[in-house]
Amino acid sequence: MELVGRDEELKTVAYLLKSNKSELAAIIGRRRVGKTFFVRESLKGKMDFTFTGLYQGTLPEHMNHWANSISKFHSSKLPIATPKNWFDAFQLLQSLLESKKKTKRKKVIFLDEIPWMSTNKSRFLTAFTAFWNDWASAREDILVVICGSAASWMINKVLKNKGGLHNRVTQLIHLYPFDLHETEQFLKMKRIVLDQYSITQLYMVMGGIPHYLDQIRQGESASQAIDRLCFTKNGLLQSEYQELFSSLFNESQKHRNIVKVLSSTPRGITRETLITKTKLNSGGGFSRILEELIESGFVTGYIPFGKKKKQQLLKLTDPYSLFYNKYINKKTSGNKNSWQQISKSPTWASWSGLAFENLCMLHIYQIKQALGIGGIQISVSSWHHIKTDEIHGAQIDLLIDRADGIINLCEMKYSNYPFTITGKYANNIRNKIAAFQYWTKTRKSIFPTLITTHSLEENIHSNSLIQNTITVSQLFVKDVTK
Repeated sequence: MELVGRDEELKTVAYLLKSNKSELAAIIGRRRVGKTFFVRESLKGKMDFTFTGLYQGTLPEHMNHWANSISKFHSSKLPIATPKNWFDAFQLLQSLLESKKKTKRKKVIFLDEIPWMSTNKSRFLTAFTAFWNDWASAREDILVVICGSAASWMINKVLKNKGGLHNRVTQLIHLYPFDLHETEQFLKMKRIVLDQYSITQLYMVMGGIPHYLDQIRQGESASQAIDRLCFTKNGLLQSEYQELFSSLFNESQKHRNIVKVLSSTPRGITRETLITKTKLNSGGGFSRILEELIESGFVTGYIPFGKKKKQQLLKLTDPYSLFYNKYINKKTSGNKNSWQQISKSPTWASWSGLAFENLCMLHIYQIKQALGIGGIQISVSSWHHIKTDEIHGAQIDLLIDRADGIINLCEMKYSNYPFTITGKYANNIRNKIAAFQYWTKTRKSIFPTLITTHSLEENIHSNSLIQNTITVSQLFVKDVTK
């Protein structure tokens, strides 16, 4: 399988290989996003030593595995003595690398799933720190790449290390899920032919996680794939949810608690409200858990228009987590054609609109390009005000505030057919504009903008009101900044 996307990350790897000093690179990203695959493909043919931690492995098991791995990369046919501890193990690795002939390129070490190596009382992190500080960093020809699915461990033990590894990581590479363009390219590489509307449906259910997308089969419709993966007894996305959080985070039940609450409040809530609803303590532990969820791409903070950072709204933006909590976890699994039944229900009509809004929020770059404002500075926000005796209330989920004196007030509508603006809906938009202008006192011009799946039917209402129309096909544009 070929590597899809990851252009900027590949450039970073190329830079690390050519730099004039030793480099310590950390690869982070959620489970199933393709971290190991990326490293192996981007450094294919350049590895001088690779080692993968053993899940729930003991220290002796890791030492035996380490000795076997050293043997694979050592030119000598003599057996390698099994190290007694991690200090001996890294001394063995140091000897292996020093025995290699001098070359112009860097010697590359890839340590995968390092959280699994750091077993209780193993002193792995101490030994690794000594290996890097005392030997590798003093040279010019070493590239160490470390990786691990346990996001909380990578963040707290490596990136925020307050001991010997403090500020030692020279390059952080964060692998994010695919966007719509990369999802389409990935499916094409698998010779799966689906139209963009079907791919949009898949994305609203499982997001751009490569491993999930890899489960889709040739000759299978989007509905068939969703049914099989989400609603059959052995479907991958049936059991994935629990494993996802337990593999990423310590105290994963608290992470799931936050995600569960946010899944029921799709418009977002404040930190204070989230603390109240989850019944978690508001101390440093909560801040750490929330930061881990944000860093791993599950939660996003948005500052409402005209508000300060401390008033930001927290939203669950991971498509799979949203879909799981709404449908997969509702004991509908095991029913034949569950998805076909759900997709025709009134709840889906409502929820799909929210899911499409979330998808749009994940593709702001493409929306900017569709509006022709790629070079204009913007800020993205939402806005809400309750109804008063003076004026209507309003909920605006996407405002694009531009440096050129324009604000795009975006209406995001998921529809099976070309969207039609009725007189009632046109009045609703006008009321939103009036309320927004009244309460914010903005002097900027307001451009009502429609983002929809297909197209906009032209009529007297659309012609007199909508300034910009964006269809889902325009969200499939390649993000050249990635």
